[in-house]
Amino acid sequence: MRTSRFAAATALLALAVAACGGAPQTGKGGSGSAAFEITKDTAPAKGPVDSVTWSLYAEPQSLDYVYAFDYHPNTVLANVCEQLMRITPDLKLEPGLASAATSPDPERWVYTIRSGVKFHDGSPLTADDVVASMRRHLDPKVGSYWVSTYENVEKIEKTGPMEVTVHLKQPDQVFNEEMGTSAGTIASAASLAKEGYGTPDVGTNCTGPFMLDSWQKGQSINLKKFDDYWDPSLAPKVNTLKNVFIPDPTARVNALLSGEVDGGYLLPPPGFPKLRTADSGTLYFGPNTTAVSLIPTNLKGTLGDVKVRKALSMALDRDGIIKAAAGGVATPAKAPGAIGAWGIAPEAAKDYYAKLPPLTQDIAGAKKLIEEAGASGKKIVIATSTLSPDISVIANAVQSAGQAIGLQVELKAVAPDAYTALFSDPKAREGIDLVMTIWYDSTPDPLEFYGILKTGNFANYGGYSNPDYDALVDEANTQADPAARAATTAKLQEIAVRDVVWIPLYELPHNMFLNKRLTGAPTSISQLVFPWAARLGSAG
Repeated sequence: MRTSRFAAATALLALAVAACGGAPQTGKGGSGSAAFEITKDTAPAKGPVDSVTWSLYAEPQSLDYVYAFDYHPNTVLANVCEQLMRITPDLKLEPGLASAATSPDPERWVYTIRSGVKFHDGSPLTADDVVASMRRHLDPKVGSYWVSTYENVEKIEKTGPMEVTVHLKQPDQVFNEEMGTSAGTIASAASLAKEGYGTPDVGTNCTGPFMLDSWQKGQSINLKKFDDYWDPSLAPKVNTLKNVFIPDPTARVNALLSGEVDGGYLLPPPGFPKLRTADSGTLYFGPNTTAVSLIPTNLKGTLGDVKVRKALSMALDRDGIIKAAAGGVATPAKAPGAIGAWGIAPEAAKDYYAKLPPLTQDIAGAKKLIEEAGASGKKIVIATSTLSPDISVIANAVQSAGQAIGLQVELKAVAPDAYTALFSDPKAREGIDLVMTIWYDSTPDPLEFYGILKTGNFANYGGYSNPDYDALVDEANTQADPAARAATTAKLQEIAVRDVVWIPLYELPHNMFLNKRLTGAPTSISQLVFPWAARLGSAG
């Protein structure tokens, strides 16, 4: 989904930003929201554990990092593969497989490659592996889902025995931050040369604390501890990690309650009441960079008129949607980029966000806009799916709101295993005007999100184009100072809200359930890029 990234994808509220610094916080939203606590982390593990079983809501289509653009593949790969930079559980950027990253001028990033690192087959990490891994994103034949990260890259070359230089067409500050995501993953060049890398038959060859042991199609992906892992601070306490695929939300909750499964992230909100009172473990809410929104994917149709997009937004009952789709554990959004994604300037973000207009329901005003646009009776098609209960809840709410203001809203069912394709394949979006997304940022920089709305970006699904907006994206990318970049990004946020490029719904905390026998796992959205299972261990 980013639901796609589930895509599905929260960092959160101002609360989540504040929670990164300390004690649990209580979140309160509109009348449809329930109180919840933001917990930065779980207690450190006290000892080793032989095996852990973890739940995934779907089976990854691939474990090739260039296609890892969603929750379930990244939940696995975060423990198997590593990046040039590392994003920590408190959403900070630090060196990873690159021991240093410098920018000698605005159009170069130079990476010093860490020595003494081994791949899972025992071969050493070299600059050649880094160059090969990064260049794949530039190859149209590969079709990387992370190609937008590399849109400003001119060339990538080895400039020393353990040094790689990225030459840019124009300044790009977010590029280095994205090197902490799948866009910066490094795999063995020799393994990448094999046909079918990342498939069950070929597997992966990375440097993470866990290595792929087996992939049982339709059942599980099984990992085992990598004994030659380079970073002693993240040496695994778990010997084997079994990631089981449980697409049915009720079955997933029941497996956690019974103890059949030890834990899981991104759990279905309808299961929160039972999980909150479970004897088997604890339901945690953590810092997030995610906002739930509606993406107009066809700006050549009815939603091409900003008045129609604004009217539909005005017609939505966000408090009711939060109660029905998120179990009350959320706050109404004012922008498509979550406030929790403003890690580079969290305090300033609160002021920027406060200045945005509230998104309150106004049926009469929405009807007037529809009439002014001459859109009465026009059709909108929204995708729905059984992949997650909130998708259908939101689709039904949109249909009701649209019909209340004179639009004809049609629901188009999409198979669970095909929903992610809506965010990676333009053909999959044909005939669809609107898609619900849980969109997360992988870095603590809001420019990561607002940059995707630039003309021609891979994730600019509706084809939005605004020269003034594009110029601001380019300006922000030249600003090395985080405060200055945040101020420019705030201007982008204002334009995105004004033009209703996406329709914001709500922001929600990340969630995780953990069996009482375990502790150590991070509660934040960082689990998609940080080796979360390396911290797992015995609670007693």
